[in-house]
Amino acid sequence: MAPAGGIRWHMTFPSLATIWSITIPMAFAIPWLGARPSLKPNIILVLSDDMGYSDIGCYGGEIETPNLDRLAASGLRYTRFYNTGRCCPTRASLLTGLHAHQAGIGEMTNDGRQRGYQGDLSRNAVTIAEALKPAGYRNYMAGKWHVTSQLKPDGDKNNWPLQRGFDRFYGTIIGAGSFFDPWTLTRGNKAITPDNDGEYQPEKYYYTDAISDHASRYIREHSANHAEQPFFMYVSYTAAHWPMHALEQDIARYKGRYDSGYDTIREERHRRMKELGVVGNWKPGPAAAHWNSVDASTREWDLRCMEVYAAMVDSMDQGIGRIVDSLKATGQFENTLILYLQDNGGCDESYGRNAPKRPLPEDIVPMGKDELQTKMIPDRARDGRPVRTGPGVMPGAADTYIAYGRNWANVSNTPFREYKSSSHEGGIATPMIAHWPKGIAARNELRHEPGHLIDIMATCIELSGAEYPARFAGHEILAMEGRSLAGGFAADRRDERTLLFEHYGSAAIHKGPWKLVRAGETRPWELYAIEEDRTELNDLSAKHPDKVRELAELWEKEAVRTYIYPKPARGKKDR
Repeated sequence: MAPAGGIRWHMTFPSLATIWSITIPMAFAIPWLGARPSLKPNIILVLSDDMGYSDIGCYGGEIETPNLDRLAASGLRYTRFYNTGRCCPTRASLLTGLHAHQAGIGEMTNDGRQRGYQGDLSRNAVTIAEALKPAGYRNYMAGKWHVTSQLKPDGDKNNWPLQRGFDRFYGTIIGAGSFFDPWTLTRGNKAITPDNDGEYQPEKYYYTDAISDHASRYIREHSANHAEQPFFMYVSYTAAHWPMHALEQDIARYKGRYDSGYDTIREERHRRMKELGVVGNWKPGPAAAHWNSVDASTREWDLRCMEVYAAMVDSMDQGIGRIVDSLKATGQFENTLILYLQDNGGCDESYGRNAPKRPLPEDIVPMGKDELQTKMIPDRARDGRPVRTGPGVMPGAADTYIAYGRNWANVSNTPFREYKSSSHEGGIATPMIAHWPKGIAARNELRHEPGHLIDIMATCIELSGAEYPARFAGHEILAMEGRSLAGGFAADRRDERTLLFEHYGSAAIHKGPWKLVRAGETRPWELYAIEEDRTELNDLSAKHPDKVRELAELWEKEAVRTYIYPKPARGKKDR
């Protein structure tokens, strides 16, 4: 076991014939010398999971995110950046620069037997890693993959990270699971457990820390062994996706922070957001519930849910700080573009919030060291304790499995309507921070131009000098859909753009000052003057039927072009 505050790593240095075992402090504050670094920028893409627009400090939240806040203060914050509203489609779009349906994952990782819904990352798309490798980049990934239906350790790995352009990978292939015993935990192409991983044995395993520690490790080892090359790194956190799991020392910092309840926290966030300029002077969307309506018997439990959620975000921010420290220690910070964003809005899903249907077993049956976790919702923690759910079960520990619920998700999404999976702003609006000392002269500035996940690939291609391929590995490759963000690093661009959204029938099209949106395939279109009414409270569809018709026709045309049509037969949603 490593000393307090440290991790035991076993690292192979290609220039040496032996394997060294050394202990590195958590902050990794050891300067390593390497060859002269590349002039091309390194690019680090950081994605968090199931978080709302107002959660981080520099967008108005009370959660302590000093590292993200410092990146924002020394860079740019985008106020109108968009994801696709759900885990899998966002990752597919982000990695490929295509709309999610074009990348084969219009819904989730189940096979819908249509081109836009095959549930596996399309081979008519290239990942950023695949596109940048010919330009001399090494590619690293730590965290959640979630763009393939192939999960078996001994099965087809054609769409796993190492087969899609990444040189090193540590993380999970699927989307959700315990933070103390992740489902589909993998190093490279090999399934592992927290107990049998010979390369990483912290004093207490916690997946968010593991992602951060591996990202930091990759930075240092790249500097030691490949400093003549630039790198691309994808850091894909599962924080703050359910279950509400966090380390007790992080939870303790938020004890009592939310005692004033939903209404007060939401009002305080909204006030700060307006002061920061990340939202306009719009009336907030409706409250999901009021604190005075919550039964006294469940208030303590509900508060604990949000305290753990905040601790999860806090832990992620601490890890981002360690990644930044590793860049600084290796002399790579100044020429590294860091982009931070979120995969969808706050999550109103109710996993674990209802009373269990059957009593828990009383026996304790520990899992074996090599026994793989095979369930998104485990029956037992690794130490054998049965996993508990339901009101009154205080979340945080490995033997609990609970989501924070709709009411806190409504707070996370301040001031917007709706939640994860929706094409209303609460589902698709994300913070986006861009930090690059050598490449972005602006400091602490806002960018109000509309942007989308599809723009990340175009940005990486421009900054890397890579050539986006027309063919790759024997397949025709679809053209990029986005535009590079680099043109807006110096100043806002106010030219008109058309942005497209669809997920399980929830759909939208954003063009210039207008947004057309619907809640489902059988629901009517709503029309909003989005720059004046981004909280989507004043539906203008009856007043402007010609505009509704125009935008609906454009959406239908784009839906055919981007493989939203043909739609699959309806099946069970996965996560």
